[in-house]
Amino acid sequence: MLDIKLAQNDGFEAIWPVVHEVLRTGDTYPFAPETTREEAFQIWMKKPQATYVAYLDDEIVGTYYIKANQPGLGSHVCNAGYMVRAGARGKGIGKAMCKHSLGEARKLGFKAMQYNLVVSTNTGAVKLWQDMGFEIIGTLSKAFNHREKGFVDAFVMYQWLDEI
Repeated sequence: MLDIKLAQNDGFEAIWPVVHEVLRTGDTYPFAPETTREEAFQIWMKKPQATYVAYLDDEIVGTYYIKANQPGLGSHVCNAGYMVRAGARGKGIGKAMCKHSLGEARKLGFKAMQYNLVVSTNTGAVKLWQDMGFEIIGTLSKAFNHREKGFVDAFVMYQWLDEI
């Protein structure tokens, strides 16, 4: 059974292998594949408002964070980033974390969620986010330098969380 819990700073040692595995591929996140553990800790644990861990049978299979997308007058819109361990993909973990994050975003007072750089070649993520109610509101031409494919497009995706 999948269990998603709020992460604590001292739990990063268990999260780091997931983050490291995803970043080193260079195909979904703008952070350098050579990102160090210390840099990743700042990105994944210190900058976000909250970080969560997904456990399947007591094994960490994924993680995500939520943070304000902009300061001040844009702080009602959050941003989230998700990572799923390669061996756990295709089991609904990303979908479960997205659903969880939408609920947590509402609890934290956010009114919308925006993904700033969804790599167009990450078709599984694009389809999942669309299935979860996100719209592509913009295409950033050649905005991502894919490790294998070179410069590819990226999407800005958005979902309003509250009814006006």
